[in-house]
Amino acid sequence: MFLKLGVTSFGGPVAHLGYFREELVARRRWVSDRQYGELVALCQFLPGPASSQVGFALGLIRGGALGALAAWAAFTLPSALLMVLFAVGAVSLDGPLGHGVAMGLRAVAVAVVAHAVWGMARALTPDPRRIIIGAAAAALALLLPGSFGQLAAIGIGIVAGALWCRGVIPATGAPLATRVSRRAGFAALAVFGLLLAGLPALARLVPGGWTGIADAFYRAGALVFGGGHVVLPLLQAEPAIAAEVTQDRLLAGYGAAQALPGPLFAFAAYLGFETETGAAALPAALLALVAVFLPGLLLLVAALPFWNRLRQSAGARAAIAGANAAVVGILAAALWNPVIVSAITGIAPLVIAVTGFLMLVVGRLPAWAAVVAGAAGGALAAVVGIA
Repeated sequence: MFLKLGVTSFGGPVAHLGYFREELVARRRWVSDRQYGELVALCQFLPGPASSQVGFALGLIRGGALGALAAWAAFTLPSALLMVLFAVGAVSLDGPLGHGVAMGLRAVAVAVVAHAVWGMARALTPDPRRIIIGAAAAALALLLPGSFGQLAAIGIGIVAGALWCRGVIPATGAPLATRVSRRAGFAALAVFGLLLAGLPALARLVPGGWTGIADAFYRAGALVFGGGHVVLPLLQAEPAIAAEVTQDRLLAGYGAAQALPGPLFAFAAYLGFETETGAAALPAALLALVAVFLPGLLLLVAALPFWNRLRQSAGARAAIAGANAAVVGILAAALWNPVIVSAITGIAPLVIAVTGFLMLVVGRLPAWAAVVAGAAGGALAAVVGIA
């Protein structure tokens, strides 16, 4: 399941949340829309790649620790492999046909996110109070682009929900089957802190490529709020990366990551590969990939055991209702900018986006079918010269 999502989820972190919701909430009903909104809100508050954290949590809920690892690996490794192939020159989207396919895939992401926003809005903003909270969150996210605006919107949603939404979520709501004990949560938090403090010391004691890579990528993953778009300036500033990867190569890899499926954090595999040569390059790519994802996943495991206890409180349920409404607003804002603004650049992508939306809403087809149709439509537009 997550392998299919890993090869079809184009469009960046917000689009990934749409793909997850379409496949795992709407079609397979692993969790309810309300539970899904709670997971998204929680992961938005934690550093790290929010969409990958949501996928990891869904795998954990469905299949325990092995399910969580399988979900992360299946969603992440396809894009990581493509990034390594790009580093060696085996993958390229250059040329009119490649640009047409990329255009079609970006347009399909508009359809997927729009469908997710529509479905979540019906479930999470069903009354005037939560509609107002969602609209205010959308306005704030648009006025303050980036992770700060998103965090502020969720924070305001929590406060507004606590003051204004008492009783809107019943006490009998099904808890999340997190499958994580409090002891495991404390252990994950301890490992997170130990690595954050210990890796820099280890890199100074044992200077070299491996310790420098682990330290640089772990620290970047621990400090990033808002997803993969924010990680670029942090990685650019890391001496272990700047010394080995030229600015042109770094930006070329980051541009390729925008066009590939899966999480943007898979860009770390490209950088890790670039920092080493010969037989050491592939292990370095894997080390960088694991290091950049690990802190966000550890913090998620640390938070999950306390989530169900928190949501049992009437006040906490009201705050969660406000946070869920804010999540809808944030996704709606992101649907406009950057998703629509960057993807709908002419008649051809508009037609592809509308067709994809109708496939999802009217035809009730799976998201991967819309992705295939969008890529084909983009290629056709390139062939006839209207891409």
